[in-house]
Amino acid sequence: MTDHLKADELTAMIRRVFEPRAEDTALAVLVDLPDDALPDNDDWARRRSIAAGWVRELAAARDDHGLDIDLVAYRNVRANNADLPATAWLCKPDGLPETADDLDPAAARPFGEILDGHRLVLAPTELSATAPLKMLSPRHGCRGATMPGFSPAMIPALRLDYTEVNRRVHLLKDLLDRATSADLRFIVDDAAPYDLHLDLRHRTAHASGGLLPQAGTAGNLPSGEAYIVPYEGEVPGDPTRTEGVLPVQLTDEVVLFEIDDNVARRVISDGPVSRREAALLKAEPARGNIAELGLGVLAAFGLEPIGEVLLDEKLGLHVAFGRSEHFGGQVGPAQFSTPEAVIHQDHVYVAKIQPRVSAAVVDLNFEDGESLELIRDGDYVCDF
Repeated sequence: MTDHLKADELTAMIRRVFEPRAEDTALAVLVDLPDDALPDNDDWARRRSIAAGWVRELAAARDDHGLDIDLVAYRNVRANNADLPATAWLCKPDGLPETADDLDPAAARPFGEILDGHRLVLAPTELSATAPLKMLSPRHGCRGATMPGFSPAMIPALRLDYTEVNRRVHLLKDLLDRATSADLRFIVDDAAPYDLHLDLRHRTAHASGGLLPQAGTAGNLPSGEAYIVPYEGEVPGDPTRTEGVLPVQLTDEVVLFEIDDNVARRVISDGPVSRREAALLKAEPARGNIAELGLGVLAAFGLEPIGEVLLDEKLGLHVAFGRSEHFGGQVGPAQFSTPEAVIHQDHVYVAKIQPRVSAAVVDLNFEDGESLELIRDGDYVCDF
């Protein structure tokens, strides 16, 4: 496996993902910088180095792709999917500051102005910028490929046949659009079953197939999932029907979240991790919102978990807690106590990630009373 994308591969990726048009004249590569509140780490530093290398490679290949390429840095926002800061900096790839404290305040530019001038955006950041870019892209007419936690181990996923990935993703999106609910059964330690019913009414599913040809859109890269926000009960007189128990293996412990009205209200397991999660829910109730039912497809292409959610969630079933408004739900930063408390936290049900918890059953239910067997024992059984 090579850990380097050459200029021709980067150019081909940009053409495939964005399908640039005449009005697309500039691409921004976004990086977030560490500070005293969130110190640097080796993976983060390497990611920034990779981003700077991409800028150098693409700038040297301008005659091939016709785009101006800029490296854009900003102070990290302390949490995944928190709103982006008001300002950012255009930086030289060979002169990227090591920390946010090294940025020159006099050189700061409004972030919105930068997005207005760069209709194409790559964001290989430490903290996910997916939620804010989904909200900002329609406003600024840009499209953004977000790559939180990107590492060289993800490069094989960038070389996939995304025409086929996109086809499978849209098939799953169509099924989620038709479904009014989903029934999930999880088995813990090959013994105890736990059931979760997700209300999918009043919602439109989304396809993230690694292609972003339309202005005003943003999504992950690498990608390969269809996803939907369960109904959160916002229609007057029509409460959500989501309820049940969601088991999540965190480290070696399985935490059992009791779900009522689409929110994890209680933790019914015991142990140090369970007690920690219960305290977090009590302090920040918005953390318990069931924000996403996701269906990844990349396991079928031979990819394995690498320990980064950007790729791992694209392998199969995942369920997320927290922020949902960037996917069409109701829970956003206003529902959290501080910007730093905002989360969108995915839990991926793949055996190598949660070996004690198996997604034994996922069925989709439709308005006509019919049901579809979608997943059995962690694998898709529907016809692709």
